[in-house]
Amino acid sequence: MSADAWTEAFLEMMSAERGAAAHTLRAYANDLEDAGAFLRARGSDFKHAAPEDLEAYFRSLAQRGLAASTAARRRSALRQFYRFVLDEGWREGDPTRRVESPRRGRPLPKILSRSEVERLIAAGGARDGAEGARLGAMIELVYASGFRVSELVALPLAPFLKDPDHLIIRGKGGKDRIAPLSRAARTAVAAYLPLRAGHLAKGVKTSPWLFPSNGRSGRLTARRFAQLLEGAARDAGIDPARVSPHVLRHAFATHLLEGGADLRVVQTLLGHSDIATTQIYTHVTQDRLRAVVESAHPLARGEG
Repeated sequence: MSADAWTEAFLEMMSAERGAAAHTLRAYANDLEDAGAFLRARGSDFKHAAPEDLEAYFRSLAQRGLAASTAARRRSALRQFYRFVLDEGWREGDPTRRVESPRRGRPLPKILSRSEVERLIAAGGARDGAEGARLGAMIELVYASGFRVSELVALPLAPFLKDPDHLIIRGKGGKDRIAPLSRAARTAVAAYLPLRAGHLAKGVKTSPWLFPSNGRSGRLTARRFAQLLEGAARDAGIDPARVSPHVLRHAFATHLLEGGADLRVVQTLLGHSDIATTQIYTHVTQDRLRAVVESAHPLARGEG
């Protein structure tokens, strides 16, 4: 796979899994093009870049007189890009790892409350016929198991014909993990299966995918699921800007921790290789608990 294909795959992931807006994607694309041009001038590229190459690039940002915010965004774009590349197993070693950057504080993930997730599921399932059954099942599966959207749309049909209580999922980096299936998710899939044939392309009688479509790939795309999810959010009275497949994954993790799940268990269920990635959710739950105390406790309100 070429370095250009890496960039396209990264931008597709940011759009489908992270719900990045169009202007954000354009900024990432411009940042990566700028870095790629610098590397090409040094006789390198994203595949072969050494830490020294990226250190030189980051030094050049200041030398070119770029605003601090722009330079920080370009550092962030390169770091996220190489984390994605390493997770996919396309190269070894992160050439950005040695570069220091200003401490900006890691942004907390967007989250939905339990009631908002329930409204989202209800809105998705309320659509007519096969479309509602499919969307309801997809939302239930992500919320029940923490699937990445790329994993969700690639689910095979065969295991679900046996109504399993868990699946073995091959995630990023070729790593396998167990994904439990809740009773609600299994019920939603069972309701969807008799209507599944309505999503097959004209003239097609069979498909190996749980969520087939009439598109070229033969299965629902990550982008299309994100669009359907935005529609369900509007129907549920939730700002679509707050909802994406990745936000549902965040809700899965956050609500598990709020319910008392062990951090290591959540790490395993999410398929994170580094527990530091999972720890961001502890900050979310702590902030929400603090807000509840401050709004509800008599002493916090100055009563008594």
